[in-house]
Amino acid sequence: MSNALTQYIKLFEENRATICGHSAGKLNDVRDEALAALRDSRLPDRSCEGFEKTSIDEMFAPDYGVNISRVNIPVDVAASFKCDVPSLSTLLGIVVNDAFMPTSLLESKLPEGVYFGSLRRGAEMLPGIVDRFYGSIAPMGEASVALNTLLVQDGVLIYVPQGVRLPKPLQLVNIFSSPVSIATFRRLLIVIEEGAEAQLLVCDHTQERENSYLASQIAEVYVGEGARFEACSIEESSALTSRYSRMFVRQERDSHFSFNSTTLTCGTTRNDFSIDLNGENAETHLAGMVIGSDSMHIDNDSSIRHLSPRCRSNQLFKYVLDDTSRGAFEGSILVAPGAQYTEAYQSNRNILASTEARMHCKPQLEIYNDDVKCSHGATTGQLDTDALFYMRSRGIPEAEARTMLMQAFMVDVIDSVHITGLRERLLHLVDRRFSGSLGDCAGCQGKDC
Repeated sequence: MSNALTQYIKLFEENRATICGHSAGKLNDVRDEALAALRDSRLPDRSCEGFEKTSIDEMFAPDYGVNISRVNIPVDVAASFKCDVPSLSTLLGIVVNDAFMPTSLLESKLPEGVYFGSLRRGAEMLPGIVDRFYGSIAPMGEASVALNTLLVQDGVLIYVPQGVRLPKPLQLVNIFSSPVSIATFRRLLIVIEEGAEAQLLVCDHTQERENSYLASQIAEVYVGEGARFEACSIEESSALTSRYSRMFVRQERDSHFSFNSTTLTCGTTRNDFSIDLNGENAETHLAGMVIGSDSMHIDNDSSIRHLSPRCRSNQLFKYVLDDTSRGAFEGSILVAPGAQYTEAYQSNRNILASTEARMHCKPQLEIYNDDVKCSHGATTGQLDTDALFYMRSRGIPEAEARTMLMQAFMVDVIDSVHITGLRERLLHLVDRRFSGSLGDCAGCQGKDC
């Protein structure tokens, strides 16, 4: 067992009553199972396959504080989130550290039967839903999942009943704000029932940038038969923020799931995506873009498992890395023996904008039948020197030409977003990021940005 796990297990054993007293229902019922799973486990380090470039054990090793007593930490939410997305009307909820804070009138604006709020409260209001899905999609046998399950006290539940189509996207803003360094254990449970449709935007921000933060984020997503769910995440955190985010998705027959992950600023980030296409004719689209600078470290890992016939998946990840930033991408596609007529594609393309930036990529295919169409590919290089020369010969300064080429490189990832208004917002954020402007909304100072 790693030292990182030891300190958290000790924290739980010495404060079990307090931790459980600030939680509820199913969240407490599975803690013994999580504790048992951790006894002979360890968090992955660089000796583990798939983690050669990012040690989760090192990420969790520092002695962060954990707010198990749920002490109220005053937060000026407006200071972290000044800018709404232009032309995008959303139903907004906010998580401060690991506590859900509904915005005014949120519940009154939700369609009947839809729940978007505290997971702790949801376990009391919708016990059948939480009991059925919480802890059933994310595998408890994995140490990071078990650790999150052991210490999480609240979280967010999104529930869209059968046949309901949300008229507006949901928006979840995660904010780090604390007078001292802190670790948080965030949990997200999303249930989109048969024939339902929903869109979600998740934003990660850091407020007090002089403190160190650690986020353990586990998302469990169920997309029912014939349901459609699109989500997009944007990370704009600080250089002292470490984040391990894992998303586990289960798709049923004829379902459609798409996810776009954007990392604009961060310290150390590892994103894992694990998607099971369990029902025939399910479809998945997974896209991501990373803009790395300074000493940022960004690692994305995807695992898509085709378990039923006639399913389709498409993955596209792009990185632009500058200065001494580090990037990694490992993506796998599994086609099970019974998954005939699968179509699965994966592409990873990267630009190194400096001689000191580094990129690691490892695409993988594992196919157990012949009636499939599958491909993968990865490229890493520098900016097109011919295009750069042509633009400079037309009077465009070199710095501006480089920025324009990097912006154009990301366009097809941005085009994968179908939430109305968000595509334009992403284009604007990417333009500001490449032009050297502050990468997050904290720099807007209330102006229209």
